Amino acid sequence: MNIANYTSTVDDWERRATIRTRPRRLLENDDKLIYPLCRQPLVLTATFVEQCPQWRDFVLVQSFYKFINDVVIFETEIVDKTARNIAKNRFSVPFPFACRVDAMTVVVDEDYHALVALDFLQQTLDMTGVQPLDLPAHIELSRALPAAQAQAPAHLRDAVELIGVAIAENSVTHDVAAFSKDNSVKASIRGLMADHLFDEGRHAQFWTRLVQHYWQTASPADRDSIAHVLPIFLSHYLTNDLQKNFDLQLIEHLDISSSVRGALRDEVITLAFPITGQHPLMGNIINFLQHSGLLHTPSVTQALNDYLPVPA
Repeated sequence: MNIANYTSTVDDWERRATIRTRPRRLLENDDKLIYPLCRQPLVLTATFVEQCPQWRDFVLVQSFYKFINDVVIFETEIVDKTARNIAKNRFSVPFPFACRVDAMTVVVDEDYHALVALDFLQQTLDMTGVQPLDLPAHIELSRALPAAQAQAPAHLRDAVELIGVAIAENSVTHDVAAFSKDNSVKASIRGLMADHLFDEGRHAQFWTRLVQHYWQTASPADRDSIAHVLPIFLSHYLTNDLQKNFDLQLIEHLDISSSVRGALRDEVITLAFPITGQHPLMGNIINFLQHSGLLHTPSVTQALNDYLPVPA
């Protein structure tokens, strides 16, 4: 990829971006779910189904609040920051003006996604009367990036940030797609996710193009240094600790017996996916690493050996 020949997608953004084309979505007061059951395994555990199914909607509403909180952190504190620094030419990796214009469209999109998410939080609060519990101040990515950057040479910290954000943008797109197609969920929320997906598909391509360019121009020594910190990034990005802690907090707010509470805690602790190549996000991450060129570098392949699928 020759970044000097980069063609901006701003015209496509003007025609199709959801901030340009979508009306405000309103939450329906119907019997559909506010959050997919498959995304909150707590409500599917044997103990929950048998002992306290009456708490299902409360748990789903609180899980929706956490999801919205995660979106706002992801969009405004992480992706917005990286894209804005690129747009304002404050990034140590230089990009031409056309890239910087596209980066600013990402800033606008992400802040709009956060606005829509907060609007849905308020609509949900007004409709259900359920107040959000204390929501996490961090998401996995906001821990994974500084952990990886701390182990990288100072001159590579922006490059590590670029690659980490690109990994997240590519893996979240597929996650959002599954959410948008779940017919058990309220139509407005599926529409919200479909809108988000529409923009994120463009973002995923944008970040992949930038990483392709960076990786082609990086020195062999810099590539090897970044390869060394990728497992550190993935170990923090793919952890279930924040979700587990949130679920344990949720259990404490249920009006149930101490024995049922203990059984739910035990089941929640077993719900985490192992941080290996079998993790549900790893397929999307591996695809990104292939398309961006990172997996064509032997040191990256070696560093990520534990995450790669075993050849048939």
